[in-house]
Amino acid sequence: MAGLQVCSVLVTGANQGIGLGLVRHFLGMPNPPKWVFAACQDPKGQRAQELQNLASKHPNLVIIPLEVTDPASIKAAAARVGEHLGGSGLNLLINNAGIMKLNSLDNETLEDMTQVYTTNTIGPLLLGQAFLPLLKKAAQGSPSSALSCSKAAIINMSSSGGSIEEVYLWNYGQAVSYRCSKAALNMLTKCQSLGYRQHGVLCVALHPGWVQTDMGGAGSQKVGVSPWQVPQSPCADFPWEGRELLP
Repeated sequence: MAGLQVCSVLVTGANQGIGLGLVRHFLGMPNPPKWVFAACQDPKGQRAQELQNLASKHPNLVIIPLEVTDPASIKAAAARVGEHLGGSGLNLLINNAGIMKLNSLDNETLEDMTQVYTTNTIGPLLLGQAFLPLLKKAAQGSPSSALSCSKAAIINMSSSGGSIEEVYLWNYGQAVSYRCSKAALNMLTKCQSLGYRQHGVLCVALHPGWVQTDMGGAGSQKVGVSPWQVPQSPCADFPWEGRELLP
């Protein structure tokens, strides 16, 4: 992320795992963003304690209440971010929040499928819609004509679990609803890239690899990394809008 220069970034699912790792990295940059918005379900809860500690030390960190499956919550979050930004736009929206149910094909349920799909796929869709005006404003205020994360971008955190060709670790955990939601998220990202590039907004999907988080677990078939290491490799295995995410 050495070449990344943004004034504002919003990370969903920011109270733990990859989301928290990204927030910590943005705050620790030599030239950190003027605003780092960390969105999570329960900002005052125990699971957000580390995020609260960071906010007490960094005045540029703003914790935003957000339930990504609730349109009203998304709309309120966009309004709150807009108030902090004043007349400027949002450079970077990172849709990181996600859930996984380890159901097999035989015991997958309507309820779990709906919950996972709503969180992992519909949430990023609604967030992209709600924050598009702020992203467009950032793009319009940029001197660069090229698409980049430093200008305006939506980053959707995907997974190799959504790969139809590889079907990564099927025997280790089928996680049918999770795989379907991430495959759909990849297509959503492609649609966003086609629909939003006219506004100067870059849209990419990232697969960070296995990461040692509550969702990822303590063990893996491959060597994993901690959440604090993830931002060191900002380019994806399969960004839809091209490989160069930095200017």
